[in-house]
Amino acid sequence: MSIHIINPLSDDRWDHLVARHPRASVFHQRGWLEALSRTYGYQPLVLTSAPTDKPLRDGIVLCRVSSWITGTRLVSLPFSDHCEPLLNEAGESEEFMNCLRAQCGRNRWKYVELRPLFDRQCVGYGLPSSSSYWFHELDIRPSSEQLFRELHRSSFQGKIRRAERARLSYEAGRSEQVVNDFYRLLLVTKRRHKLPPQPRKWFKNLVECLGENVEIRVARKDDVPIAAVLTLRFRSCIVYKYGCSDERFHNLGGIPFLLWQLIEESKAWGAQRIDLGRSDLDNRGLIAFKDRLGAARRLLTYYRHTNGNAAMHVEPQAFWGFSMLPDAVLSAAGRVLYRHVG
Repeated sequence: MSIHIINPLSDDRWDHLVARHPRASVFHQRGWLEALSRTYGYQPLVLTSAPTDKPLRDGIVLCRVSSWITGTRLVSLPFSDHCEPLLNEAGESEEFMNCLRAQCGRNRWKYVELRPLFDRQCVGYGLPSSSSYWFHELDIRPSSEQLFRELHRSSFQGKIRRAERARLSYEAGRSEQVVNDFYRLLLVTKRRHKLPPQPRKWFKNLVECLGENVEIRVARKDDVPIAAVLTLRFRSCIVYKYGCSDERFHNLGGIPFLLWQLIEESKAWGAQRIDLGRSDLDNRGLIAFKDRLGAARRLLTYYRHTNGNAAMHVEPQAFWGFSMLPDAVLSAAGRVLYRHVG
């Protein structure tokens, strides 16, 4: 098998493969790749067996990340909880893995990392596991009544009723005002966790590049934004990507209120599941939060081929301690640092 490299931002064949492949996700879409490229300068590429004049029947999408802190490497994909190789037969994997290892050595990249949702494509082809997480997913096909009954009584049911009694209002959309309200709440939340925020232009680019497939919901009390969530949409799956809130109003249940709105509206759209992303295995608070929403969880494992000495791997938690910075400086720190994390 010959392996070819194409640019998914300019080759329309990639869009056609993503549209029809059963394991494609929102993270495979051109809009997500374009937002990564615009915001962080990552260069996306796709490995495929299809020559230039043939339709794509397979492909593995990756981004080249160049950093003076973490080195140059290929990641599939940065800031994406998972990204399944779009292959059709188990036997195809070995050829692609051989190509990835060869490219890694030839270009002196630090490593190549794959983040498959299912690990069957990577086991046995020389890609050792590098890290594991819990992956959470909520099946929303049951009735609204049944889903509500399965919510944790105090963490969700009680808080949703409290939000309704408090007459919280909410707005869903992609307007500049909604993005600004979301980002202000994100700054508050990141400061609370002593972390820098993602760059503001990341969210601006998501809205511009993904269009109607991204939506922000903001809950307000007397016109004051108190909580917000950002979701992505692809086929029958909704991805809960970001959530943020003002802790002064936590007693009003803004996040549970927004998540229940999301569940009901997603059902109305015909969605079948909500992807709640990953959690670190030792993050008991986040794991409990998603469990109490009624989500199922299973292990999510990343795989990495390292070229010689391992590169430094940086998580956002490495930047802990930013809570004392002014908002403008905190936001600037995020612009500088996040591109090294992907």
